[in-house]
Amino acid sequence: MLPDLTATQVVSALKTDGYDCTTDVAYAVCRKGITSIGVLTGTHPRPPVLSVQASGQVDVAWGEISNSLPRILELAHVNQPEIAGWFDQQKGKPIAQQAFGDWLVDISAEVDTEEPGVHLTLTDKLCKTNCQAE
Repeated sequence: MLPDLTATQVVSALKTDGYDCTTDVAYAVCRKGITSIGVLTGTHPRPPVLSVQASGQVDVAWGEISNSLPRILELAHVNQPEIAGWFDQQKGKPIAQQAFGDWLVDISAEVDTEEPGVHLTLTDKLCKTNCQAE
C-alpha cells in the first residue's frame, strides 16, 4: 500500500517520469504524447481529481490510456491497480462508471465531436470541500 501523495508530489512524480507539466488555473496539466493528465491542485492530502485524457481517434486514444494507465496509477499512488483492467474491459462503451475503494472512476469516449478522444476521471470520494475546479 503506497502512501497518499499531495497534488504537488503527484505532479513531481509525473515530471520525473517524463511528462511536461504546466499549471492551468486550478489544475496542473502534464502531457506526454497524445496523453494529458489533469491533477486538481490544493491542500488536500491527495488530489481530489485525476483526469487522464487522450485525443484523436477513439481506438488510438483508448490504447494510449490503456498502455499508460498502470504507470499513472503507480506514480499517483492510487492504490487500486484493478482500475486499469476495468478500463480495458470497457473498450467500445461510450460511457462507464465504477467505484474502486475511495475512488469513483468515470470514462467517456467522444467519437463524433470536434475533439474526439477518451477521458478517464478519478474522483476522491473522501474529499468534502474544494473537490472540483470552479
